[in-house]
Amino acid sequence: MNYSLLLNNLTNPTLLFFVLGIVAATLKSDLEIPESSSRFISLYLLFSIGFKGGQELAHSGLNKEIMITLSLCIVLAALVPLYTFFILKKKLSVENAGAIAATYGSVSAVTFVTATLFLENLKIPFGGHMVAAMALMEAPAIMIGVVLIRRFGAESAKKSIKSLLHESLTNGSVLMITGSLVIGIISDTKGAEGIKPFTTDIFKGFLAIFLLEMGMVAAKRFAAFKNYGWFVTVFSIAVPVINGLFAIAITHYFTLLPGNRLLIAILASSASYIAVPAAMKQAVPKADPGLYVPMALGLTFPFNITFAMPLYWMLIQVF
Repeated sequence: MNYSLLLNNLTNPTLLFFVLGIVAATLKSDLEIPESSSRFISLYLLFSIGFKGGQELAHSGLNKEIMITLSLCIVLAALVPLYTFFILKKKLSVENAGAIAATYGSVSAVTFVTATLFLENLKIPFGGHMVAAMALMEAPAIMIGVVLIRRFGAESAKKSIKSLLHESLTNGSVLMITGSLVIGIISDTKGAEGIKPFTTDIFKGFLAIFLLEMGMVAAKRFAAFKNYGWFVTVFSIAVPVINGLFAIAITHYFTLLPGNRLLIAILASSASYIAVPAAMKQAVPKADPGLYVPMALGLTFPFNITFAMPLYWMLIQVF
């Protein structure tokens, strides 16, 4: 592995704020981000990446690579929960298996943003349509996870598929990034430039504060996660790597841009800790958020942004 690249990634200021959050929670510091501020920052990040992605998509238009990319991402969002559910069901309840499968089929917007900053630091180009790909991967994984729980669970879910689809698509996180993407596409270029200081210039600062809170949340929830043993720990690292390597292999045959290949690999290997927990809380209350949230946030997220990105980038350059 390129150790200088790994070192540069580990010393990225935004990542170091994540580490600071872990340290603060471990030392039982009274440092905290007010809930209202945290929610605002989350919405801001989704708004910013959605709007900027929409602008870039509007400028680039739809071509063969974009259509292939969007199709591949939707297929990955459907395949991951399908195969992981049956692995998880051997060790966990159907409800927990379905929730975790949906979590790993869906994506992490913050992991995606961190990957874009990684590419920007290396001056590697990537397409704005990748934001659209990320937005499209949220709902399919949630729906498939719930359908699998309905099919294999002892009790059928009370809500209809139509109702669950509506909840998935109108989830605040999904709606914000999708809506911002659409607004970015149809917005006038001159008008978009007018809000650039808000959408771009302060973005990294808000991301650093958000990751600070994510570090504190991950450290606090990790204790409850330990009760489930080694299986979920191995799953939280091994399955994302398998998904990321599969994405790298398959994108090789479609001659996509290297930057886009990395983002697809990161999307395939990331896990949702915002949209899926919100949806599962309503649709599958028997699933334990003390299990699938720490898996995604306490293990998969830090692994992806520290070790997986340099590893995937090295492999993309080699192959």
